[in-house]
Amino acid sequence: MLDTTHPSLPPRPGVGFKAQHFSDIQADPGPVAWLEIHAENYMGDGGRPLAQLRALAERFPISVHGVGLSIGGEGPLDTDHLARLKHLVDWLNPASFSEHLAWSTHEGAYLNDLLPLPYMQDTLARVCDHIDRVQHTLGRRMLLENPATYLEFAETEMTETDFLAAIVRRTGCGLLLDVNNVHVACTNRGADPVAYLDALPLDQVGEIHLGGHDAQQDEHGNPLLIDSHGAQVADPVWALYAHTIARGGIRPTLIEWDTDVPDWPVLAAEAARAATLAAEVAA
Repeated sequence: MLDTTHPSLPPRPGVGFKAQHFSDIQADPGPVAWLEIHAENYMGDGGRPLAQLRALAERFPISVHGVGLSIGGEGPLDTDHLARLKHLVDWLNPASFSEHLAWSTHEGAYLNDLLPLPYMQDTLARVCDHIDRVQHTLGRRMLLENPATYLEFAETEMTETDFLAAIVRRTGCGLLLDVNNVHVACTNRGADPVAYLDALPLDQVGEIHLGGHDAQQDEHGNPLLIDSHGAQVADPVWALYAHTIARGGIRPTLIEWDTDVPDWPVLAAEAARAATLAAEVAA
């Protein structure tokens, strides 16, 4: 049975926690109502990271975002990694847990990347089996994040949105909608991001991510966007965010900034912009 007693994320802005911001957050979180951590950074037995996390969890709902389960991998899930994740979730009791629609393991080796997979019936069955095991082990519903992709597989049998919708129907998991990933993937593949959003079951979105990207060009001069998490949210992503919450309702929204991390006032200002835009859409 899935646990329904854990806290919930408020439909307000959150940010990804970085240790250099601990004192600033404690002193004045501003518009930030919740925090996200990467699970793999908190699987140790003690030390400063866990002490800071325990202190923050007394004041803020926490979202745990995994990057190492390899949900889309061909092999079975790593039992030891899943056990460490369960230990973290059990004592922290976070408001949300999420992972990526991607793979990062092969024949026992861990690849430091989130790699895409073809959308086929056998892939769908494997991803659903992995999600079922995660949800059963953790005793809670998880959210699955849409990927930032740069190509499409020739073997693909269905659209990404149909693949995600099928996973939700089969497993009962929710969606973590990364709007920047939608913009990046659709730009790189020459697709319509609004049509992508409209094809998703937005009522199953439990959390939204907003982040920055780098703009480059491929060898043919076409735009190539890289999901870098190292810049302010771009104007086209803000526009897609407004469209998303106008159609699907306001959701807990994370400002994701993982590289070239700025000082706290810059990050808080991005969260404030998300709050302002949500209020404008609601009005």
